[in-house]
Amino acid sequence: MKFPHCLKCRHPRPLQPGGAPFRIAEGWVAVDPLWEKMPSSRAKRVACSRGIPAFVFLLAFALSLLPAVAQSTSQPDSQTSPAPPPGSTVIFSRDATANPDSPPQSPAPAASLAPGDTDPLHVTAAERTALTITAYDLDLHLTPASAGLSARAALTVRNDGAAPLSRVILQLSSTLRWDAISLRASPNAPPASAHFTSRLVDTDADHTGSMSEAVISLPQPLAPGASLSLIALYSGAIQPSADRLVRIGAPGTQAVAQDWDAIAPADPDADTLTGTALRGFGNVLWYPVDTPPVFLGDGAKFFDLVGRTKLRESAATLRLRLAIEYSGEPPDAAYLCGRRGQLTAISDNADAPATDAPGIATVTFDTQPIGFRTPSLFITAAAARLTGPPDNSDLIAVISGRDSVLPAYASAAADIVPMLTGWFGPQPDGSLTILDHPGDPFEDDALLVESMSAQSMSPSTAPDSLNLALVHSLTHAWMHSSHQWIDEGLPEFMSLLWTERSKGRAAALAQLATLDQPLALAEPDFSNPAHEPSLAGASLADASGEVFYRNKAAAVWWMLRAIAGDDALKQALQTYRKDSRIDRDPHGFEQILESVTHKDLAWFFRDWVYNDRGLPDLRIASVTPSQLQPNGAAAAGWLVAVEVHNDGFAEAEVPVIVRSADAKETRQLRVPARSSASVRIVFAGRPGQVQVNDGTVPETESSTHTRDIVLPAH
Repeated sequence: MKFPHCLKCRHPRPLQPGGAPFRIAEGWVAVDPLWEKMPSSRAKRVACSRGIPAFVFLLAFALSLLPAVAQSTSQPDSQTSPAPPPGSTVIFSRDATANPDSPPQSPAPAASLAPGDTDPLHVTAAERTALTITAYDLDLHLTPASAGLSARAALTVRNDGAAPLSRVILQLSSTLRWDAISLRASPNAPPASAHFTSRLVDTDADHTGSMSEAVISLPQPLAPGASLSLIALYSGAIQPSADRLVRIGAPGTQAVAQDWDAIAPADPDADTLTGTALRGFGNVLWYPVDTPPVFLGDGAKFFDLVGRTKLRESAATLRLRLAIEYSGEPPDAAYLCGRRGQLTAISDNADAPATDAPGIATVTFDTQPIGFRTPSLFITAAAARLTGPPDNSDLIAVISGRDSVLPAYASAAADIVPMLTGWFGPQPDGSLTILDHPGDPFEDDALLVESMSAQSMSPSTAPDSLNLALVHSLTHAWMHSSHQWIDEGLPEFMSLLWTERSKGRAAALAQLATLDQPLALAEPDFSNPAHEPSLAGASLADASGEVFYRNKAAAVWWMLRAIAGDDALKQALQTYRKDSRIDRDPHGFEQILESVTHKDLAWFFRDWVYNDRGLPDLRIASVTPSQLQPNGAAAAGWLVAVEVHNDGFAEAEVPVIVRSADAKETRQLRVPARSSASVRIVFAGRPGQVQVNDGTVPETESSTHTRDIVLPAH
């Protein structure tokens, strides 16, 4: 089987036996030796809370609730739960409605809808994309021994479509079932049972290759811009599944290494994370979503949808009350969206041996905005081991049974920290947490889930790959921003700086060039005269695709460094980091950088951040050398006039370099869109060549232009 193209850049990438492991990152689904030559190591690696629980419950009631739910195949749970006995503690509640007189509604038998099938319910794409979920309030009960999940989800949804909705559509993983759904006419109104139909729909948004879709009838249409509250009960099991990858040709073992989401018991003696690991939309739908079917291999649609969903719901809030059944040693902590929550264990039998005593561990994550991510949940069995350089020994928190890896990470961090402190300030905002996991890596801000086995070496031989990966991840420990081009672009930029520091500027520019290659293909095509800039895609500030908020953002930071200089850019970043009010202003960083540099940078941010004008398309229009007369003791030199034309729609400032065999002179030249500009450079000696752009500025074609200088005859 062949994969016809790269999902990001559409280049042909034939399947070759013996190639690199099957992987998914944004833009790639391939078994291909060319994988190792992909532009960004982080793009290959990635494809993503404290306090005592505030909720109370009856343990016996919670344990008895799940079997009853599991036995219910068609009856929604629309009755209120009995009140717990006095003095008891409630662990979990799944009431869908507080009105015991509401008659239960039975969902229709589950059907299955595959691509190409006629939909008897006539659900439209507009219905599947109209809703935006603005608030999640989840009660989640996990039974890892059976991979079981039982949940109560209170949701606030808004109709962002153009037409009223007579029904709303929600989806879960195909291994979960909708038990009951109720609606609230207003936030304070009692919930009323809703009629809904559930069926299976094929999609690759879930690792099983299908989703359980609920089509919910509304008593009255939901107007555009209006919101409603609903409560959904759902239950089932989440076990490892690689069905979606196997059906498109991935070898079974490699597919499982990629699709490793599951609910499972945590083993405190294991070297790697073996417990519950749920990455969310695009991997496993463990919480309700509103999405159309989407498939890997269908161009870039899968990754575009994941990115748009993260952007659309970045302002949504999430609260989670979590209860986990265990036997023996209780789990240690839960990580929700990268936030750590310490689990509190409640033993069901304090007199039983510790090796098999049952109990429930609980934690509450208070309401917070989700941010630009898909909600992820990890459960760890053992406490973290802290490591880092001597002056910051708790910089990295590692959950792993491999003690031998810690010195290598501490040594790498010691090398990296001076560069990060020089750019961002002396202390990070928190630790980088690393969960040792055998599957393909996953990242969510300062949480990194990856296999650490390859780094079991002495500190003195820590490889460049570890340092480069840690530069990216540790940047997240220092810098946080609500703007994705800053939050994800800066780690890529720091990776470029690390390469420049360790291998030289030429190596950093080569790394930048590989980032620019897919960007040039992803940008809008302005070569057609009828294509105006107003038809361009989303701005970098609003980008949802990784090729923009990582690759293009890295190029933007590299260009800003060339325009502003290292010292000014460092000062602006440190000021930005200290004042959260600057982050809340979409133009905040521009204003800070302008105040530091005393330069008008509106032209740059207009064309590169706030709008998508594509990329510049530069060429050397003319080179005119003129010999200068000797001036006193100074030898005669040359004045080289260089005219550069920009056929693109984005203004750019590029280096113009005049060189000979043993010398060079460089000047910066700003070239407006669809126009020309020129610069005159005085060169002592005989100039031999002119170069415009050294790779600093990404272009639609080549990012370097050279022309030999033909000197006039004397």
